[in-house]
Formats: sequence, C-alpha cells, structure tokens
Amino acid sequence: MARLHNRACCTRNRDGGHVRQGLALVCAIAVLNGLFLLTGPAHAQERKPGEYDVKAAYLYNFGRFVNWPATLTPATDNAFPVCILGHDPFGPILDETLANETTNGRSLLAKRIAKAADATDCRIVFISNSEAARLKELLETMHKMPVLTVSDIPEFAKRGGMIGFVTSENRVRFEVNTAAASDAGLTLSAELLKVAVAVRKDRDTKN
Repeated sequence: MARLHNRACCTRNRDGGHVRQGLALVCAIAVLNGLFLLTGPAHAQERKPGEYDVKAAYLYNFGRFVNWPATLTPATDNAFPVCILGHDPFGPILDETLANETTNGRSLLAKRIAKAADATDCRIVFISNSEAARLKELLETMHKMPVLTVSDIPEFAKRGGMIGFVTSENRVRFEVNTAAASDAGLTLSAELLKVAVAVRKDRDTKN
C-alpha cells in the first residue's frame, strides 16, 4: 500500500535535491485533509487505507507543523520518538509509517510507553482509548511537558488534550486546543490550524 504521508504526492526537483518547501507544505496539508490518492492499476488489489493508517499518517505529519521549545534538549540518539500510551491500536502500522523517515533532521521512531511519566522521552504521545477513564490524571501528569498530546478519546481537545481526532463526513479529521499546547511551550503552525475542524483556546476543567 502507498505510504500515507506527503512524500506520496510530492516530487523531487530536477536536480534530485529536496522538495521545495512550498510544494512540500502544500502536499502535507493535502494529507492532513485526508486527500490520500492511489492511482494506477498497481493499487487495484491493495487494501483500502483503514482508520489507523490515516491516523498514523497524521502523527507523521504533525511533527512538521509544531514548534518545540528551543531550549528542549535533543535525545542523545537524535531520535524523534512518537509514543503510544496504553493499548496499541496501530499494531505495525505506525512503525511502518515512520520507518526510515525524518523530521527536522531527526529520525522518527515509534515507541510504546506504560505510564505518563515515561512521556518525558517523547515528542508526540498518542493516548489510547484504553486510558479514557484516567485521562484527567494523565493530562495533569504531562501538563507543561514539551510533548504534543494526541488521542481519539471523545472530546479530547475540549478536556485539555492538544489534538483530538474526530470523524467528520466519514473522514478522520482533528480538533486542536492551542491553550494546552501553549502551556507546554509548543506552538502549532497556522497551516495546521487552518485544516483543523475546530480550534479551542481554553480548557474544560471538568474532565
């Protein structure tokens, strides 16, 4: 199956160099909008991208649209860990999506963690639905950690998470909470906010 991120719709410059920044941005935004294009007969027998294929593609792209604090100490192995907290709904999908990919010169890496305290080594944390009952506790633990929190738990952004997956018109989309991101020292790009279905600037404290 085609890789569901911006590389799938971008082409390299004639000299073989990197894709021009503007074109790369347009392609990434197309991916964030759910415009995953499969063309040609070679794809006829491939499986249709599932829900977590799409969400893995989002996690890949989110790292390109978020600025972390300049004072953040980089991992010693120059990795960019994308972590799953709780039951893993992705299976091998996230590993395959991130394999051999980089963002800002750092190697993307899928990791599984068991508790919120372990998130200090992550840059993005996907909080599984299995953790819904203790979401308030988890978000309190990670509050002000320089970590992008993402989940498909209902009303995640409203409850203090940074990016919450939602289903809109049978497509996976997302809501954002800029206040939660700001508390952690993260800045979400204007391009990311433009393709969100909702942007919240406060936190519901009644988790």
